[in-house]
Formats: sequence, structure tokens, C-alpha cells
Amino acid sequence: MPIPPARLSKYFLASMAVLAAAGPGIALAQAPDSVISQPGTGPASTFRTDRLTGEDVKPSDGVGVFDRMGAKLPDLPPEKDYKGPIDEAYGAYQRGYYLTAMDKALPRAQLGDPAAQTLIGEILSQGLGVKKDVKNAAFWYGKAAEGGDAAAMFKYALMLMEGEGVPRDKVKADDYMRKAAEAGNPSAEFNWAQILVADNPGEKGLKLALPFYEKSAEQGIADSQYAVAQLYATLKDLPEEKKRLAREWMARAARAGFDTAQLDLGIWLVNGVGGPKDYVKGFEWLKLAANGGNVAAQNKLAHLYVNAIGTAPNPVEAAKWYVLSRRAGLADPALEDFYLGIEDDQQKAAIEAANKFRRR
Repeated sequence: MPIPPARLSKYFLASMAVLAAAGPGIALAQAPDSVISQPGTGPASTFRTDRLTGEDVKPSDGVGVFDRMGAKLPDLPPEKDYKGPIDEAYGAYQRGYYLTAMDKALPRAQLGDPAAQTLIGEILSQGLGVKKDVKNAAFWYGKAAEGGDAAAMFKYALMLMEGEGVPRDKVKADDYMRKAAEAGNPSAEFNWAQILVADNPGEKGLKLALPFYEKSAEQGIADSQYAVAQLYATLKDLPEEKKRLAREWMARAARAGFDTAQLDLGIWLVNGVGGPKDYVKGFEWLKLAANGGNVAAQNKLAHLYVNAIGTAPNPVEAAKWYVLSRRAGLADPALEDFYLGIEDDQQKAAIEAANKFRRR
């Protein structure tokens, strides 16, 4: 019954920004010459302007949409086959027989079984087959947390943070989050790392958080994999063997469907960050993120089409992606200059393509 963590917090992003401003040695990983927004060497005979310029493109600093814990993420990897004793209550829960699960779990929960208490908390918190009851869910999560159940400690910590079903209590919430993380819950490991970064701004917090990001990343949490990639590429005094793995961790987060990782992986591949340049693969990752609705990727993809990087030049596609990113509020003078320089029929075709665009 995995419970997902949150997206990278504003504190992680702020600490990364501190490192970026700290000077050589701990700056954000990027190539000296970013080719995404600069003129390429490919043919451009279909364009009416050669005035394309642009600032160096840096890897993005992550996503700051969710500053709290507990937001929905991609599912964890499939669990290994379980060969221990059968838990009839959890079996019923997994098959969707929630009332049966409640009936089987309640006697055990009343006798102090933490796993059964966690199950009841989950059923009540989501209103699965019963009326949703956050207050009683918090009671059972609290009992299970006291009994040492890692999933319950994580969930109860979130409720204490939000004041959901229980009074807000940051000290108690942090304590349970830490215990859940130390017990190996991957979502708690990620969120405890977030707390460490929030409470210890700058490089200190990132270094304290890194071991928990690493443990969570190993268990398949995409945001932790992204954080590990950024920190391996950024923090000084890390072993070289870790730095060499930065791109692989970024790729794992990208393959898990994390669009910011897909964006950054595309930029890294084009710019040669963390390994050799690969324009074609960089283009493919940026196109995947752009098709998923990532506005920054749409902007970068337009530059690739303009400059024939990893793909043939295509003014209509370039203009389409620029129009989409501009509609979302991302200004780009260089692309605006390009757009105004193409033929009227190309502009019309680009707008029509943008109007038909659907995220996929």
C-alpha cells in the first residue's frame, strides 16, 4: 500500500540556487556553450531571418508546484513476490473487498497489531467502502505509528503537518517522518530529505539530505532520482564515481515519467553535461516532455527545430512549439524574432497545429 511523496520543494530549489550563485566548483552543471538556444550549423534556407541569438540554457532547477508533502507521483516499481504468511485482511483490501478487509483487520487492530491499524487508517482516510472519517483514520494511524509501522508513521506525519484529523504539531510530525525514513519507507526518506533541506538552507542541508534522497531513489521514487542527479552534478567534494552517475540517475527519473527530468536530460544530452553530447537522444527526450505539456521543453524544442539540432529544420514545428510555450506565458525574444521572420502561411500552419495540440 505505497503512499507517494511530494514534488521537490521550494527549499530544495532555493538551496540549489544558492549553489549556483556560489561560483566555480559548485555551480549547476552546464556546458560552457549551450547549443539549444544558439544558432546551429544545419541548413536554414527555409527561414527569412538569421538574427537568432539567445542566452545559455541552464538545466532547470526542478518543480516548485507542491511545497507540501504527499502529492501524487508515479507508482513505485512492482513489489517482489511475497513468500511470507498470508495476511487475509490485506488480501481482501488488494482485491477491493474493503468491508471484508475492515472486518478482518478490526479485531487485530484492537489487540494492537500495527499492520492492521494501518490498514484501517487507510480505509477510513479514503472512504473505501465506508464513510470517510479522517479523525478516526488519524487515530488508527497514530496507534500504528506508536507501534512502529513505517507506512503509518509517514502517513501520520503528513496529517500532523496539515492538521488533518489531528492538531498541527510540526515537532511530532518531523519526529515521525524521521523515524519512518530511518525505517526505510521510501516516501518518508524523500520527505525527510525535504525537511532537512528546509531546516538547513544551502549546501549543508543538501549534503545532510543526500543520503536519504539516495535511499529513496534506489527504491524507485522519481523525484529522489532527480534530486540525486542534480546533487551529484552540483555538490563539490563528492567521489568521482558518484559524479559519473549523475546522468544515469537523471535518465532513471526521466524513464519514470518525471517531465522535469525529461527536460533536463534532453538539455544535458544536447549540451554534453555529465557525458558525451547526443543531439538525437536529447531531441527525443525534449519532444517527449513537450508532448506531455512541459512548457520549458516546448520552448527548447522550438530552438532545436530552428537550429536543426538532433532533427531536420522545420519552421512550422518550431513556430508551433514556440506558440504553445508563449501562450503558457514563457517569453523568448529570439523565438519571437524567428516567428516574425517566417512566411505568413508558415505562421498560419503553426497556429493551426498549436490549436490541435493535445497533451499525450
